[in-house]
Amino acid sequence: MPGLVAGVVVRLRILSGQRRERELRQLQAAHDEIRNLAFFDSLTGLPNRRLLLDRLQQSLAASVRSNRKRALLFVDLDNFKTLNDTLGHHIGDLLLQDVARRILASIRGVDTVARLGGDEFVVLLQDLSELPEEAAAQAKTVAEKILATIYQPYLLDGRECRSSSSIGITVFGNPQDSTNEVLQQADIAMYQAKAAGRNTLHFFAPALQAAVNARAEMEDDLRQAIKTNDFRLFYQAQVDRGVVIGAEGLVRWKHRKRGLLPPGEFIPLAEQTGLILSVGHWVLETACKQIAAWAARKSTAHLTVAVNISARQLLNPDFVKDVLLTLDRTGANPRNLKLELTESMFVDDLEDVVAKMTELKSHGLRFSLDDFGMGYASLGYLRRLPLDQLKIDQEFIRDILVDPSSSAIAQSIISLSKAMGLSVIAEGVETEEQRDFLARLGCHSFQGFLFSGPVPPEEFESLLPSSAKSAAQNQ
Repeated sequence: MPGLVAGVVVRLRILSGQRRERELRQLQAAHDEIRNLAFFDSLTGLPNRRLLLDRLQQSLAASVRSNRKRALLFVDLDNFKTLNDTLGHHIGDLLLQDVARRILASIRGVDTVARLGGDEFVVLLQDLSELPEEAAAQAKTVAEKILATIYQPYLLDGRECRSSSSIGITVFGNPQDSTNEVLQQADIAMYQAKAAGRNTLHFFAPALQAAVNARAEMEDDLRQAIKTNDFRLFYQAQVDRGVVIGAEGLVRWKHRKRGLLPPGEFIPLAEQTGLILSVGHWVLETACKQIAAWAARKSTAHLTVAVNISARQLLNPDFVKDVLLTLDRTGANPRNLKLELTESMFVDDLEDVVAKMTELKSHGLRFSLDDFGMGYASLGYLRRLPLDQLKIDQEFIRDILVDPSSSAIAQSIISLSKAMGLSVIAEGVETEEQRDFLARLGCHSFQGFLFSGPVPPEEFESLLPSSAKSAAQNQ
């Protein structure tokens, strides 16, 4: 009997425990349902206005701390009421669900898509550029993607339908911004997009709208320039002990309206859009043709040409093959070509970079590390790179006579290059005092306006006799 009683007690305890677990699960389910009703849209499963405002408030605070801009996109479907009235609310609901999925697929995981109600959606973009113009361009890219994906056909309950949208954009991140102001700005911009003809986007700030329009026009012009080869390669002399030993090839764009543009005015755009691959290929091809042309004459056969390589070029799987094919096609001597890299290129995939550099060095090419000391300098990776030269950045040269830290950095780079068996060259040398100071530190190779600015090849060639004569006088 005592055993039977004990068994009944155990069973009662088990049943009681199971009941408690069931009750806890029911409470958790009720809690989750209440939370979903409070913070999420029941039709699409997206965050609702309440949750959006909470995330927007957090984003405003974060943007002030980090200085990075954010953007709010107000997305409104065009003619949704007509579709809803003619095809029925069931079809309208299916469309809204599909639109929600398409917008979600167009953004990153850190961003937020919310449904405010009806056919109104809001997209919160996080961690954009610190520069308003760049942040606007990034937001525009996302908005264009959303416009395109919403415009694709829908199959709703066996019916093929189409829809479009109008998007208002505001970029924010100033301390004085508030949630209501940001929402209102995006809403105003959305109505401006509607007024402009629908299926389009519009920025709240006229200045940003103008900047984005100008950037889009510049991108179109750059694409056309690539097709028509509207570029020129200028050459800035590199001098060793008064003798011109080579040049750095610096690209210029002969713009149809604005004239000759320096690289700083279009290379960043080319980098952001991926057009740098085409521009970089043109630069490499042109430099190799010039190397081959100079090799045909005794007076210029010794000249080397250095060209800048972008991170996108270097990370391209076909980079090595493209370089070798260009050398073969132009007949250029690989030993007269120097590729200039920057420190930031070695952060993502050092092994891949080293392998590519090693392969190209086996064919005779040389490598220079540009802007040394300005980026991610690390002796750990520096000793692994098959480099030939370090280049002292002009930022240090500019103040080398008045700033002890600049002169100390220059001295350190020169000493490091000697210890590693590398040559060293200083760029941005503009005065004889700077040249003489660097020479006393042990650097005898220079580039800068003291010797020549970037000039066309024929003008560059005119520098050669004078440099030889100057060197003879200095001996």
